[in-house]
Formats: sequence, C-alpha cells, structure tokens
Amino acid sequence: MNSSFENSAATHLTILHSNDIHGAFQPEEKDGVMTGGLALLSGYVKEARQENGAVYAVAGDLFRGSIIDSEFEGVSTIDLMNVLHPDVATVGNHEVDYGIAHLLFLEKCARFPIINANLFVTLNNARLFQPCLNVYANDLKILFIGILTEEVLASTRGEKVIGTLIDVEEAAKEVGIICDNYRTTGTDMTILLTHIGLDMDRKLAELLHPDWGVDLIIGGHSHSFMEEAEIVNGIPIVQAGTGTDIIGRFDIEYDKEQKKIIDWKWRTVPINEKTAQPDPSVQHLLDNYQSQTDAKYKRVITTFARTLTHPRREQETELGNLYADLIQWESSFDIMMMGSGAIRKQEMGPIVEYQDMIENTPFDDPLWMVEVTGEQFRRMIRHIFRDEAWEGNTEFYQYSKGTKIVYRKSTHTIEELSLNGEEISDDRHLRIAMQRYHYNNFDEFLGVPLAEVSENMKPRIVATSVNNLIEEYFATHNELDSKVEGRIVVLD
Repeated sequence: MNSSFENSAATHLTILHSNDIHGAFQPEEKDGVMTGGLALLSGYVKEARQENGAVYAVAGDLFRGSIIDSEFEGVSTIDLMNVLHPDVATVGNHEVDYGIAHLLFLEKCARFPIINANLFVTLNNARLFQPCLNVYANDLKILFIGILTEEVLASTRGEKVIGTLIDVEEAAKEVGIICDNYRTTGTDMTILLTHIGLDMDRKLAELLHPDWGVDLIIGGHSHSFMEEAEIVNGIPIVQAGTGTDIIGRFDIEYDKEQKKIIDWKWRTVPINEKTAQPDPSVQHLLDNYQSQTDAKYKRVITTFARTLTHPRREQETELGNLYADLIQWESSFDIMMMGSGAIRKQEMGPIVEYQDMIENTPFDDPLWMVEVTGEQFRRMIRHIFRDEAWEGNTEFYQYSKGTKIVYRKSTHTIEELSLNGEEISDDRHLRIAMQRYHYNNFDEFLGVPLAEVSENMKPRIVATSVNNLIEEYFATHNELDSKVEGRIVVLD
C-alpha cells in the first residue's frame, strides 16, 4: 500500500509484534554487535511507546527453548514478560507444554492479557480464555481476537478436559461469531492474533467474510521470516520469524471519519545495541534467574569433535543423526525416528554443558516402540515426505544409522527404502521407536492408523525418559562426531 502518510487529519498508530520467542532471553554477539535478548527488546518497545503510543502484541509461544523457562516451568517467563508487559498476547502450542492446568495457573500470574477464542472445556463448553480484547491507543479502539487451531495442538491429546479443538474452517466461523458480537460501531480496527502458521493464515484469510471487518492478521508458529506483508483476500498477513533478534512493525494511518485504514507500511526491525537501549529492569530480573540456573546447569557434560549443526527441520542434519544414533545405540528396536522439531538448537558444541543438552531437547518424555511391516513403513515415509513437508508445516524425522530413504519429489515416489544396505520388503517387520508426542499423534503425523500397527505387536514404553538416555550417553562418550551421510536423499 502507498506509504506516503500525507493525510494530516489521519491518526497514526504503530503496532509492534513478536512471535515464537521460545526463551531467547539473553543477547548473542553477531558480527561484533550484541543482538536480541529481552532487555534490548523491551528497550525498543518502551521507546516506541514513549514516542508514539505504540501497541505491542505477542502471537504465541513464549515458552520453551531456555533453561530459565524450563527450570521454573514458565513462571520465570511470565515474570519477565510482566516487566515487558505486552498489550495483548495469544496462546501458542508450546504454552500447553506444562499442561493445561499449569497454563491456567500461569495466566493468573500474568499481568498482561492472554486471549484465545477457540479453546473450550469439554464438560460445559466454556472458553478457557477471554476470546478477544479491546486495546485503546491514540484515540483508536482496536479489537484483537486470538486464534489457535487443532493442527498445532497435538501436545494436548492426553488432556481430556480440552475439547472442541477446531480446524481452520471452524476457526473462520469463530472469528465471525466474535466479530458479530464484539465488533461495534466504536471499533476502529480488528486484528487476528494467530498461532497457526503462515500457510494456515493464508487459508484463514481466504475464508473471512468482508463484512466481519478483519484488517490485519499477525501470526506465529511457522517461524516465517518475511520481507514484506503478504496480502490475501485484501488482508495483510505478517509474521516476525522467531526469537528476540527482530520485531515486526506496522505504521498505520487511520481516518476516523471514513472509519478505515488509509495507509500502512510494515517491516521487521533488527533488535540489537544499535537500534535499542537495554531495559535495566528486565536485565536485572534476567540476571537473577540466570545466576540461579547457572549454579545447576553450567557444567560440561561432554565434548564434540567440532560444532554440529541442525540448520533446517526438513533435511538430514548432523545433530539429527547424532541424536537418532545415540538413542538407538544398544537398543531393542531397529530404527529411531527422532522428531526434527524436538531438536531445538541450530548448532551445538564443541563444548557441551548440561544446559545445552536440556535446551536442545526440552521435550523430555517416554520412548515408545511399535512394530510395523515394510509396507506400513513405506506408507509412513510417503506421508511424511508429502508436499506440505517442504513448507515446514508438518512433522519431519531424523533416522538412525543404516536407514536410507531416496525420495523423488516430482513423482512422489520412494526410489529406495533400505536398512543396513538391504531393501525393506513389504512383509519385513521392523521395530521403530519414537517419543510419546509422536506416538500420541501417530495417525496424523505418520499417516497409518496406530490401531492397525498395534495388531503387529502391542506398543510399549522402552524408556521412561529420553533425556536420561542422552545424558548417560554424553557422560560416557567424548569427542562425538556425526556427519550428513545420505540417510535422506531428496531428488528434484
């Protein structure tokens, strides 16, 4: 849209937004410049608020990724965010990692509003959260609506209290219900604060009725770094990557008489010592938590031969191979399928502290073993490697040593599926291990009914803690190395 901002009668509004902060609390040095961290982020937000009354929104996933978060099960994160004080935040999928009951406790600890329109209690159909919020800024009334769909709530499968987890079509209907009931003649702007991923945001935008008056979609979940806003059905969609080293920024001109946005521009702003001054109150609180965790977690647990990487989920990686191998080592199963998303660091080593280990695999849960036939395994691989996988919106896996998958994207065919150099025949039986999260979502993530697989052998837990396996292996092995060696080969 035109960004001249020439209408002197218009009201100016700045909307800042973050998503998927994932415990990126401390700054890091990049090219000689201290970058990111909550103190610098807070400094930027505070300055924008002082200059022009900016609104700050968070599109989900404050939790996970940091020892400071996991050690205190999110209480520390809420404590830190209370100082930063977003005007509004929505629920992300990792907000439920510590359980729904604990999330509701954390919401009570928050001194900032957390909204969600479509999480319900099964027994009485009551919403878990306030569905929307009016934020007032610069004489404007902005209606924020929080949306989270079933596609990103796989970790709540065991939560019987939660029901009516809705898909994107029903999410659109829910937006209509909220707009019909809470959007009034006094509402100047309506903004969806979503945590469903960029692809789902596009689908949601297509389904929104123009009369509902949705002006913007600010999203999260897919960690999308966008160079410009994407406009679908006349609605700008934005997302600001992940972490705290960038922030999204809308500068909007609004005409109160015409009751519409007449001009806007959107960009991402790097957060570093050149663009922001650190907020001392946030830094003081952060240092306090850091000192408590350092005493427990700053000890060397192993060493790698070199820095190992995990740059993307949708490919074979060095860290992925290492973790799949060490869990499969001396096991009772043939193949370890390590969820790519369960590995949280892009690089690790050569010195590995206990803190690094915990931060890299924060989702510590039991390890399940199932038995599949070669034909079933082939169906699983075909499902995992479907077209959506390359957009980063599906579950992807790292495979233990000896596994080889050659897949051709253009024809959607598996050209090789072998174990230890031997092609896996349809009638061969394989024992496969995976973490509980993937076992609980077996049908959806792997495309084969768990009930069908369970006829081969009753699934069972083979380890109560994945991190117990990792910690013991690290404690008894040094100078670990791993290379990308062609376990996953994608053609075309």
